Amino acid sequence: MEDVGKEMRGTIVSSFDAGFRARLGELFAWRRDVRRFRPDPVAEDVLRACLALATLSPSVGNSQPWRFVRVADPDRRAAVVASFERCNAEAAANYADVERRHAYERLKLAGLREAPIHLAVFCDTATEAGHGLGRATMPEMLRYSVVSAVQTFWLAARANGLGVGWVSILEPEAVCTCLDLPPTWELVAYLCVGYPQEEHLDPELIRHGWQDRSEVAMRLFER
Repeated sequence: MEDVGKEMRGTIVSSFDAGFRARLGELFAWRRDVRRFRPDPVAEDVLRACLALATLSPSVGNSQPWRFVRVADPDRRAAVVASFERCNAEAAANYADVERRHAYERLKLAGLREAPIHLAVFCDTATEAGHGLGRATMPEMLRYSVVSAVQTFWLAARANGLGVGWVSILEPEAVCTCLDLPPTWELVAYLCVGYPQEEHLDPELIRHGWQDRSEVAMRLFER
């Protein structure tokens, strides 16, 4: 992290050319939610380089509230898997439409058993860094800052050939309890990280008919 900062200090950022912008667009397009991982280990220096880039993310008041927890203990991982399985079964049962429920049940929604690395990402809601700037009326900005760090890590991982899967079908309280963390740390993301088994031009949820991507015009409004 310090090395990244040292490299950037005192330099003038030149304008990025069309070739760079095209490659950046490819990176965004290939930022996928990965659920199928190879068992190959991830080199420590690659993981740390991705985390260092994540810490360059914007944060309200420069509070840097993100806290990354690598979950390596088998028993703790098993507790997370158990939470996922409970929540996943409940989510499936909530679909009244039988066809939609069966479509849900056919989806692979996590790579918790296969991924070599588990990263739980928390927001330290009690951090004094930033001195409260920018969050008096919108305290949720702390969590939004953590989300920006997750996205930066995701892109950095993809640039290094890694895949990341964000598992949200979990009980936050159960995860916090099994990891034995301060009560002021709130779970924002649970990430599976590793090398993907396969690469596809289309995202998995589109490929399996769950939800197509909408046009930009459908999400842009004028007032």
